[in-house]
Amino acid sequence: MDTIASLFSFITTPVSWIIVQFHKVYGALFGDDSGWAWGLSIVSLVVLIRICLIPLFVKQIKSTRNMQVLQPKMKAIQERYKNDKQRQSEEMMKLYKETGTNPLSSCLPILAQSPFFFALYHVLSSIASGKKIGAINQDLLDSAREAHIFGAPLAAKFMDSADKVASLNADLLDVRIVTAIMIIMMSASQFFTQRQLMTKNVDLTVKTPYMQQQKMLMYIFPVIFAVMGINFPVGVLVYWLTTNVWTMGQQMYVINQNPTPGSKAQDAYLQRLLKSVTSHGEVRGRTRRKMVKGIVAKGSDRNDIERKFITSLAKLSLAAQEDGTVQKSETAVADAEGQAHKRQQPKRQTKAKRQTTGHATAGAKDAESSAADSKTSLEKQDAPQDSKPKPAGKPASGSSRQAKSGQRKGPQRPKHPSKK
Repeated sequence: MDTIASLFSFITTPVSWIIVQFHKVYGALFGDDSGWAWGLSIVSLVVLIRICLIPLFVKQIKSTRNMQVLQPKMKAIQERYKNDKQRQSEEMMKLYKETGTNPLSSCLPILAQSPFFFALYHVLSSIASGKKIGAINQDLLDSAREAHIFGAPLAAKFMDSADKVASLNADLLDVRIVTAIMIIMMSASQFFTQRQLMTKNVDLTVKTPYMQQQKMLMYIFPVIFAVMGINFPVGVLVYWLTTNVWTMGQQMYVINQNPTPGSKAQDAYLQRLLKSVTSHGEVRGRTRRKMVKGIVAKGSDRNDIERKFITSLAKLSLAAQEDGTVQKSETAVADAEGQAHKRQQPKRQTKAKRQTTGHATAGAKDAESSAADSKTSLEKQDAPQDSKPKPAGKPASGSSRQAKSGQRKGPQRPKHPSKK
């Protein structure tokens, strides 16, 4: 770890200078040698860095969503060119270029934070060794070595020996208790951040290998942080815990305000939007109007959650407009019900149920036929019969003679003389 940190020594001076400037502010409130002054200086460093990384975070969100959408197409390309790796790579790059997706964008915030993380580690390691570094002079070095957070020095580690911890005027048990609690909190925040991304902000209708990878990372990352955390100084644990909490809060805001289409978060968002429209009769807020505008623009490509939202608006006699607003519409209910009727399909019955239904139908038909036959027989028995036969008379005038059986009706053709 010391070797890696030394690679980023070029940024240790700016990092140490920022910490010193924040320490001047908090030192005036809590005292120069207070652990809160140095701890809050590290927290403020994290907040400053994360504010500067917000544009990269936005790119990360867009890249992650694009990767989720492209997973079916990527899988089709892999299956189509599975025997030609070069053509497969070319088609992948072409797909990324057409959609404007950069796979590395999802890693940009972590990559951008790495220099600051290792620089801070290098600064705290120098403080533990009693060496001046960057903007930290001898007076600030002595002050930082005296700073404790809940009895643990900023430069102490979980794996430090009792003699090294004693040189920092602390007890080994206190150091290990504080570091263990911070490691657990750091791992738990990382797990919760990844879990809320997988359970709330993922399109559940699309099953791709990307989702399986993210699910594995949800369990792997906390373990990695727990193993690495025992070698981090307390100050670095403060840094990493703060950045995890920031990421978790930032992600919760994004999930609530700009959810992924087809996810549970979008369903909850549209339910809240529907309640707001019901209460006020209009779409309030530019972000909400932008959301409605995007749903209207999709047309027939809407997912089930979005169609449900449009149908709910129609039941309120409201119709979403292209500019993201809603207006009163009398035909909205009829159109929504017509579309719902078209989409409704009969449920498929099992084979046993179909056979049972067929036997029941056949039985009912047989019963009806038997009832009809018995009714006919009774009618014949009840009908009056004449004892005397009807006298044979001449056919009525104007009526044609009935033809014999097997003989053609009407005038007969004369037979040929040879057949007489």
